[in-house]
Amino acid sequence: MLHTGWTIWCVLLTLHISACHLEISGYDSDGVICSEGLSNCTMKDEMPFNVPEKNAVVVQSLTPYFKLCCRDRAPCVLCLMIETEINIHPCKAQEDEGHSGNGEEDDGEETERNCKAYVTVCYCAAPAMSMCKKVEFTVNRAALSHEKQSKISVVIIEPPGVSFSSRVIVYPEASLIREEVSVPSLDDVCAQELQERLDECHVPKLISVINKEMNRVELQFDARNKSFPSVCIQYEKNGKCQGWNRTTIPLYSVTPCICLQVWDEDGQRSRRSLSCPFTDTDVFQRNVWQNVSVSVGPGQMNNLHPMLSWNLSAPCRLEGEVWPCKKESSCREMKGFRQQLSHGTWKQNSKGQWNKTGVFEEINLKLSPCVMVKVKGMDRELGPFCFENTDRWHWSLLIVGIMLLLCLTVFISSYLLRHDFVKKWVWSWHHGGFVQIGMKCHVVLLSPPDVDDGVSESVCRLGSQLSNQGFSVSVDQWSRKEQCTLGPLPWLYSQLLELKSLGGRVVIVLTHKALERVKTWTHQNQGVIKMKREDMGFPQKSSPYSDVFTASLCLIQADKQLGRAAERFVLVTFDPNSSIDRSLPELLQGLRLFQLPSQTQAFLSELAVAGAGKGSGKDMDRVEMEGIRWMEVKV
Repeated sequence: MLHTGWTIWCVLLTLHISACHLEISGYDSDGVICSEGLSNCTMKDEMPFNVPEKNAVVVQSLTPYFKLCCRDRAPCVLCLMIETEINIHPCKAQEDEGHSGNGEEDDGEETERNCKAYVTVCYCAAPAMSMCKKVEFTVNRAALSHEKQSKISVVIIEPPGVSFSSRVIVYPEASLIREEVSVPSLDDVCAQELQERLDECHVPKLISVINKEMNRVELQFDARNKSFPSVCIQYEKNGKCQGWNRTTIPLYSVTPCICLQVWDEDGQRSRRSLSCPFTDTDVFQRNVWQNVSVSVGPGQMNNLHPMLSWNLSAPCRLEGEVWPCKKESSCREMKGFRQQLSHGTWKQNSKGQWNKTGVFEEINLKLSPCVMVKVKGMDRELGPFCFENTDRWHWSLLIVGIMLLLCLTVFISSYLLRHDFVKKWVWSWHHGGFVQIGMKCHVVLLSPPDVDDGVSESVCRLGSQLSNQGFSVSVDQWSRKEQCTLGPLPWLYSQLLELKSLGGRVVIVLTHKALERVKTWTHQNQGVIKMKREDMGFPQKSSPYSDVFTASLCLIQADKQLGRAAERFVLVTFDPNSSIDRSLPELLQGLRLFQLPSQTQAFLSELAVAGAGKGSGKDMDRVEMEGIRWMEVKV
C-alpha cells in the first residue's frame, strides 16, 4: 500500500519549479556525484514498487532541474539533474561485504567506522510510469563526525517519457517530499540560439525569390534538407493554413499579409517556421485592392422595418469606411451611416478570403440605395455597389408575372382539391360532423415570454405565411403600438372578441423556458387569484410578452374547466428535435401541439376548420369573464 501511495503522489503538485533557459553540461551518460564522507557511489535502475530495505538515510530535500547534455560539438540531449540533501543516522551495521567475524582487529575497527547505505529517487512524467534510480554508497563515519548532512547529485541522460514541455514529478522513496519541474518548451529552448546543437530545433530555411519575368515567386530551401519540406500558405498570421505542394506562387496571389509555414515531416522534427516575407512590400498591396468584392441586399429587422445589408470580402483584413448613398449621378451620401471596417469581427471563409458584414437600418429600399467603400491607402473610393429595386421595372414584367401566377394558381388548386381538401374533410368528420372548409378565420399568434432573436424572427415569418394563406392574423410583436396604448392585457381581450365573432385559434409558441414559466404559474396561480388588490402592493414591471403569455394561461385554465380548451388554443414549436410533447405541463395537456415546419400541413388543416367553430353562448362568456377577473387582479 505504501508504494501504491507513492505512485498516486506522482500526480500531486506540491512545489512547482520552472525554467525557460537551459544550461549546457558536459555529461554524455548517466552518473552520480557524492559529497565528502561518502565513497564507492554507484547507481543502478530500481523498480518503483520494491519493498524498501532497512536504511540509515533520511532525505531532507530534493532540487530537480534540467540541462542540455553534450560533449564537444556533438548534438545536445535533454538530461535530468537531481540534487539530494540527506541526513545519515548512526549505522547499526550493514557491514561491507567480505568482512567476517574472523577478520583482523584493524578490519573490525574499520567496519565500525564505515557502513553501507543507499538512497532511491524516482521521477514520472504522465502518462509514463515512474522510473527510479538507486544510489548505493559507503558512509565514512570519521569524515562525517562533524557534519551529518551530505549531498548526492544524480544525472539522468534522456529520461524515458520526458520531452520538451513535459511536467515531471521527482520524489525520494518512502518519503512525502514531492517536487515538480517543468521542461521548457522547444520554442523557448531554440530561442537560445541552440539550433545548431539541438536536432529538434532544426526547421527548413525558406528563401522567396521574386521572378518578375515569369510573374511568380519561387520558393527555395537550404541545401541541408534531404527531401522537399511541407509548405502551407495562410493569409494573416492567424489565418487558416492551406497546403501548398508547388515551389512557385503566382504573383497575382501574393499579398502583404501572406505567410508561409514550413516544416519537415520525417517523424522526428515537427517544429514549424512561420514567415511573412512580403509584409513591407507595397507593390503587392494592389493585389488586395483588386480582389475586394462587395455585395448588398435587402433585409428586414425584427420590427419589420427595412434594412440594407452589405458584405465585403478581401484576401487581407482592411481598414477603412463603408457608407450608404442614393443612386444618383454622384451617389450622394446618406449622412450619419458611416461604419468602420476595423470595428467588429472579420471571419475567414473556406477559400481563405476574409469577410466583414454589416447592416444599415431604416434605409428606404425603394430608392435603390448603394454602398461606397473607402480603403485605407487607396487614392480613390470603391463603388457604388447598388441594390436594384425590382419595383422600378416590375411593370415590364407584369404580363409575365400574371401568366406565371395563373399557372401556379391552377396547379395549386388542382393539388389542394385532390389532397388537402380530402384531409380537411376527414378531419372535420372526426370532430363532430361536416364543417365549412376554407372559411376565413382569425388567428392570434402569441410569442413565448423569453423570446430571443431567432424565435422572434420565426414568429414573424409564421404570421406572414398565415396572412398569405388568407387568415386574419394578429401577432403580439406587430401590435406594440396598440399594446402601449391599451395595455397588453386589454389588447388580448380585444383579440378574443374578434376571435369570438370570426372563429379561429389562439396559437401559442412554446420553448423550454416557456414550459418552465407555465409550471411556475401553475404552482402560483391559486395564490395570485385569491390575493386582494390591496394586498398586491406595487405592480411588478413585466414585458408585454410576459403579461400576454401569462393571461393566455389563465384563459386556458378557464376553458379546461368547461372542457373546450382545445377548441380555442393550439401549441406550436419551431424546434424539430424538441421533446416538448413529452414534457407538457398538466395545464397544456390535451391541446394539440405541432412541430413546424415538419407538421405545417396538419397545422393549416387545424386552422382551416376553425372558422366553423365560432365561440358563442354562456360558456364562452364565462371564460372571458374569468380572464377579466385575472386581469383585474393582475392590474
